[in-house]
Amino acid sequence: MASDKMSAQDFAWKVANEGSLSYALVVYVVWWSKTLQNWKALVSTTLPDGMYYEVTHNGDAGETYLDAYKKFDNVVVQAREISLVGD
Repeated sequence: MASDKMSAQDFAWKVANEGSLSYALVVYVVWWSKTLQNWKALVSTTLPDGMYYEVTHNGDAGETYLDAYKKFDNVVVQAREISLVGD
């Protein structure tokens, strides 16, 4: 996981220091929730790197945390293949 976070940092450094990209970058919020002074968002970009980010704000501590994730696969599981306890 540390390598995913480092690659996000490297990307931010590249944009900040080189000043341009060869493509348009769009950052978008996939999901967002707020409870009292805290909030959480799932965020992604138009980069073809399979990354998405979880941004969590702890209002009590005045801190915001960033977790980076990489999508490796998308597997379909049919409802009939899932057996729930008590079914």
